[in-house]
Amino acid sequence: MVASLSLPRIMRVGRGAADELGDVIMGLGLNRPLLVTDAFLVGTGAAEHLKATLQKAGLRPRLFSDTVPDPTTDSVASGLKALHDHKADSVIGFGGGSPMDTAKALALLGVQGGHMREYKAPRVNLGPALPVIAVPTTAGSGSEATQFTVITDSTTDEKMLCLGPAFLPLAAVVDVELTMSMPPRLTADTGIDALTHAVEAFVSRKANPFSDSLALTAIGTIGRHLRHAYADGGDAQAREAMMLAATQAGIAFSNSSVALVHGMSRPIGAHFHVAHGLSNAMLFPAVTAFSVQAAPSRYADCARSLGAAATTDSDAVAADKLVDALRSLCRDLEVPTPRSYGIDQDAWNRLTPLMAEQALASGSPANNPVVPTTDQIQDLYSRIYA
Repeated sequence: MVASLSLPRIMRVGRGAADELGDVIMGLGLNRPLLVTDAFLVGTGAAEHLKATLQKAGLRPRLFSDTVPDPTTDSVASGLKALHDHKADSVIGFGGGSPMDTAKALALLGVQGGHMREYKAPRVNLGPALPVIAVPTTAGSGSEATQFTVITDSTTDEKMLCLGPAFLPLAAVVDVELTMSMPPRLTADTGIDALTHAVEAFVSRKANPFSDSLALTAIGTIGRHLRHAYADGGDAQAREAMMLAATQAGIAFSNSSVALVHGMSRPIGAHFHVAHGLSNAMLFPAVTAFSVQAAPSRYADCARSLGAAATTDSDAVAADKLVDALRSLCRDLEVPTPRSYGIDQDAWNRLTPLMAEQALASGSPANNPVVPTTDQIQDLYSRIYA
């Protein structure tokens, strides 16, 4: 099998990398970026600081801060107006997955027009699009290095997966200093998100040797450092390790794919407004237990990299230990169930058939070692609720 690989053309990774953002953009021959971020980063002063850095480099940025968690077609529409008003020649996604996903959507719509629904999977979007420069502030989504964006249809509440090289950032600037203030809940949710990316990339039916190496490296790093970053946000070594692992996991799944966890996670986020990383965490142990017997050697390798199994364990034993380790990790990081999170059971049960249909329609479950039926997905949703 020939693997089709795509990575950002430029990557700056390390402490203080964000200070070089202006040089990166100038080096690309760009001048009028739209800086896409959220209200939180405006409130902390981080957005204005980055804008000032760009201005000092001689650029003419405009700030757009009205992104929302799990961006919607409505929120993208207001960003599109700002993009056109500024006559932007590029888009900077500054924040977690939501600002970066918004930036990717704006870059494509700003050139091609139309509605986001027209670009959802299974369509593969080749472009054209404005250049995207991604600057993550969380260690989880990996969106700075992926050719995916996820936008929720404001009318139907469908969380639409959109893919293709048009969404791949031209440049990624990965600076651990931007993650040091993440609170414990966000640290946990984004960290498990990164682990999910790495494991699903490795067990995916589209896995390849390039993605495999990055996925296993990321799994090992997350296994050693996530609990430390959660327990002590000031642990600079753990933060730096998690930041790099999140980017590695992002590259891995962008060049392989995600699978059933992500397929089932998106509808939970769309209908119940659960953060993406948290909905992944709610699903991760149960979906892995459902899938593990179809690819025991692949899951066993994940377990060994995570530190959950010994090299002397058989593949079957190691694979089962991975499921146990994920359950333990979710307990240690205090991941709630949908019930304890406050989701109404009647609403959950009523929407389960629709969520199962939307999960399958996204295409991600088809990459899973076990390709589930609609009934099996509904059963998994029922199992995780309690």
